Amino acid sequence: MAGQQEHHRFSADALETFARTLLVKSGLAGDKAAAVATVLVEGDLLGHATHGLQLLAGYLDDIASGAMTTDGAPEVVADHGAVLTWDARRLPGPWIMLEALDAACERAQRFGIGAVSVRRSHHIAALAPYARRVAERGMVLLLMTSAPSGGSVAPYGGTGPLFSPSPIGVGFPTGAEPVLVDVSTSITTNGMTNLLAREGRKLPGPWLMDEAGHATDDPTVAVAPRKGTLLPLGGMDAGHKGYGLGLMVEAFTAGLAGHGRSDPGPRFGATLFVQVLDPRAFSGAQAFTGQMDWIAERCHQNPPLDPARPVRLPGERGLALRREQLAGGVRLHARIVQALSKWAEQLDVPLPAAL
Repeated sequence: MAGQQEHHRFSADALETFARTLLVKSGLAGDKAAAVATVLVEGDLLGHATHGLQLLAGYLDDIASGAMTTDGAPEVVADHGAVLTWDARRLPGPWIMLEALDAACERAQRFGIGAVSVRRSHHIAALAPYARRVAERGMVLLLMTSAPSGGSVAPYGGTGPLFSPSPIGVGFPTGAEPVLVDVSTSITTNGMTNLLAREGRKLPGPWLMDEAGHATDDPTVAVAPRKGTLLPLGGMDAGHKGYGLGLMVEAFTAGLAGHGRSDPGPRFGATLFVQVLDPRAFSGAQAFTGQMDWIAERCHQNPPLDPARPVRLPGERGLALRREQLAGGVRLHARIVQALSKWAEQLDVPLPAAL
């Protein structure tokens, strides 16, 4: 797993086994370790490099420090048929999410809609892996998450950090591949900003704001000790749109879960809103697919700005990358490999061989 290359490729199965073994040896229960490993590798398979195995070293740190609960179940705060609320007690986010998806899907099959609100989950990684799972069951997912302890996005018109990037995930089936939406309510994410700052690179555009309120492409303005912020989706000109979406996420996550930025004391973790809808309970699965197929076809047929780059549907490139990496190996940056190598040595876990 070592070497001087910038990137290395590994078997997805080998990476999953490696990640699961590290987590179990760190003290995480086996079922939870398997869920975390699966979701992190799936993030890399779909091209979400900042929300794949790059997160694993931080998760292992949190297990060691006690910031992640290693076993047990969420506490049921409320249960009203189609609607369920959990206190996740800082259990691993990917495991909580897979449990919440199963609960929401089961209730959607019974009631047409199933919703799970979650307070105090650990970080849940990328949203696209969850969207794919629900869409492939023939149902529709709406997922929102916020981080009550983290403020890095200013409200539109302000200069101080308040919101987290607060992503929204959507997944739904078509007659072909599912559509997978995984977008933050800020222009960029903390992960991408920190990555570019470490590598000495600029953002593609003026997506941040410095302490004086000036838009910039310099990622270091948002890294301590600097106190710059991420701009909401829409930037300086139309950031009221991202601001509105950020407020919406706060209502659906912190508001419905009853835990958020207003709570005193430690607020580490994520608040989640997971909603699954079964098209069969509305106009029917065939009617839903017919409408979505028509829209998907018209998107693909739309005249492109660049003939070499035809219009794609959200998630289309990620699913193609997933197929390619399942066949040819998952591409990991050497920096990620190095961070995990330290944990492998510490926990006496064999490193997977590069392809």
